[in-house]
Amino acid sequence: MKIPALIFFTTLILLTSCRTTTDTIAYFQDLDATTQTSTPTAYDIRIMPDDQLSINVSGIDPQAVAVFNLPLSSYLAPGETSVVTTPMLQTYLVDANGEITFPVLGKIKVEGMTRSQLTEMLTERLNSYVKEPIVTVQIRNFKVSVLGEVNRPGTINVPNERISVLDAIGMAGDLTIYGNRNNVLLIRDCNGKQEFHRFDLTSSDLFNSSYYYLQQNDVLYIEPNKARKGNAKYSQNGQFNVSLASTIISAISVLASLTIALLVK
Repeated sequence: MKIPALIFFTTLILLTSCRTTTDTIAYFQDLDATTQTSTPTAYDIRIMPDDQLSINVSGIDPQAVAVFNLPLSSYLAPGETSVVTTPMLQTYLVDANGEITFPVLGKIKVEGMTRSQLTEMLTERLNSYVKEPIVTVQIRNFKVSVLGEVNRPGTINVPNERISVLDAIGMAGDLTIYGNRNNVLLIRDCNGKQEFHRFDLTSSDLFNSSYYYLQQNDVLYIEPNKARKGNAKYSQNGQFNVSLASTIISAISVLASLTIALLVK
């Protein structure tokens, strides 16, 4: 009777070892039912090299501001033909020195400025040329990437200046059941150097983090949990060995049953 008991306990161990506990899935487990508040760090986005800026100048006299606006262009992909195209406003590329070349004003240092700061600076300088100028600045290539154990990994284009860690995860379809919620990695390019920070999504400390709001070109990586890593270790050879062991155990069980039946007779 020892063989059937061994088979039973072996099966029980395999089933319990693959169990996924619910305490690794829920977010913000330390929050209770009472109302709580937190104050994340400000999310001012700073202009960086390689950013693409859309700058539009308008005013009372359209002719006077025309020289400060880049011409509209229409773009077609290689091999694409179209009768009707939608003109697009050209952008200023921030160079490696953090500068753009603006009409009439020449080289302007924009690296490290927020969008509102650049708007105010251009408005002040254009007052010498245009009456009551209205300047609109947008960062056209603001994007973040979410990789790893999410339902829709990839790059997300951000239409505004505010995106949080939770916003990005939500746009990526949330974490899969295999995502490690205790160790989310943020990779940020800071002046040519990679900066790393880790979040614990099961803790409300995330809301007070200075990294809660993302910057352009940030990358979030969701690593797999232990269950996913354990499954990944099984190669084809490993699966064959498990199948072979299961066959041998089944054969031993049959032989044991036959032996017991013969002894009873």
